[in-house]
Amino acid sequence: MIDYDVVRVFCGPDGKFGNELGVVRDGAAVADDAERLHLARTLGFAETVFVDDETSGVIDIWTPSMRLPFAGHPCVGAAWLLDTAELTTRAGRVRARRDGEFTWIAAQSGWAPPRTLKKFGSAGEVDALEVPPPGEWVYAWAWQNEVAGEVRARAFPGRGDGIDEDEATGAAAILLTAALDRALVIRQGRGSQIATSPRPGGWIEIGGRVRPA
Repeated sequence: MIDYDVVRVFCGPDGKFGNELGVVRDGAAVADDAERLHLARTLGFAETVFVDDETSGVIDIWTPSMRLPFAGHPCVGAAWLLDTAELTTRAGRVRARRDGEFTWIAAQSGWAPPRTLKKFGSAGEVDALEVPPPGEWVYAWAWQNEVAGEVRARAFPGRGDGIDEDEATGAAAILLTAALDRALVIRQGRGSQIATSPRPGGWIEIGGRVRPA
């Protein structure tokens, strides 16, 4: 069996919840794309990271159904686990830093895969949503406190690969931050927390707490 670590990314203030991430630190042990897809599907996490060069932070990100050039929660989790200041994804180089209990990454908003950002009138409406049928990647959100930049969100990947709802979604949070052009604190899923901040030149910082699973 291939060795892998599991961390929870974007945990809440109490350290609970967060989105589980599998990290295979010895990427060479699963070098073939078909094998990586099979392992990602077998593990069943929203994403699994394969570390191809730990020294330089080269990573490869897979869902149970496809490879992703970039994704937020895998980058935050890998940056924390590898304790690195930079990651190299297929989309580009991702800067990373730690600030207290938060691990932050900076990425271009254009690297995030397309998502449908669907605004609702209240946090209660978001809470009441049923999982939609597969076919569209939907990030449902509403203001919890617009003045304070607090958002309630839920994420529905719609890929039909067993991940009906994503507990905490970095790429979608990046897209929402870019669309609103302001810093946000997002409460997603059952109790995960994502912090974001726009930066000059199309960069978005996204951060959160990471804990071993």
